[in-house]
Amino acid sequence: MKNFISVKDVPDIKGLVNKALQYKADPFVDKMPGSNKRIGMLFMNPSMRTRISTQIAAQNLGMQAIVFNIDKEGWKLETEEGAIMNGTTVEHIMDAAPVFGAYFDILCVRTFPQLENRDADYSEQLIQSLIKYSGIPVVSLESATLHPLQSLTDIITITELFQQQRKPKVVLTWAPHIKPIPQCVGNSFAQWVNVWGEADFVIANPEGFDLKEEFTNGATILHDQQEALKDADFVYVKNWSSYEDYGAVKQGAEDWMLSNDKLNVTNVAKVMHCLPVRRNVELSDEVLNGNNSIVTHQASNRVWAAQAVLAEILKG
Repeated sequence: MKNFISVKDVPDIKGLVNKALQYKADPFVDKMPGSNKRIGMLFMNPSMRTRISTQIAAQNLGMQAIVFNIDKEGWKLETEEGAIMNGTTVEHIMDAAPVFGAYFDILCVRTFPQLENRDADYSEQLIQSLIKYSGIPVVSLESATLHPLQSLTDIITITELFQQQRKPKVVLTWAPHIKPIPQCVGNSFAQWVNVWGEADFVIANPEGFDLKEEFTNGATILHDQQEALKDADFVYVKNWSSYEDYGAVKQGAEDWMLSNDKLNVTNVAKVMHCLPVRRNVELSDEVLNGNNSIVTHQASNRVWAAQAVLAEILKG
């Protein structure tokens, strides 16, 4: 595995999941691959779980992790080739990326969409430029359209907790929010579950909030949340703004918040969320504090997902 940008970079999902669970059982079994190597972590947006878990994963492999909040501490980057830089950008990615390549052995980057220009966001220009000009492996810590480390974590968590001899029913359900939220987590989870192929997968969202078909193809898409939740084993709660009416927020959708009453039709479903979560907007206190919630367990698995990915790149 050279880069880790989407599920398309992973030749064997089950193998990567098993590697992650092996690291969970013995975190320090494999320190040699990262000995005397550095990982650069570039953040253009806030991060807590992604940042900390990836640092821990790198250290477990013997790597030194260097974190740079480029949005606060660095120069504003230009990504357009041929740009006349007489505006607010100070440094071109064509100049910065090769320097990162000289400093680090693996480069990780986190960036969000602007949710203003869909074509610009979905072009993933920043990450693609880093791959093109840095000359070293690039790992997405979340991009404008995808969050592959989170999705790998989610598959690890479902695999670990579901031990029955059948496919689990997994429901990704839209939740309300007060502001525009990227489609990254929803896109990525849908993409990974569909390629994984080990679940009966349903997506529930209001009309006008379907994710891009490129990522959801293979899932059943419903606009009735209660119908979607019936007999679910796992319910993944996440908001996303509209792809069709790009960046739009749905008003008056409070009835989409998951509550214990809605879970009555499930198969005592375990409830997932990538965090952070706005309590009593996206998810009720009663669900988050109840026995159905596995959000902390899910978040703890972020370390093992990152460790498995970094190890595969180091050994590749």
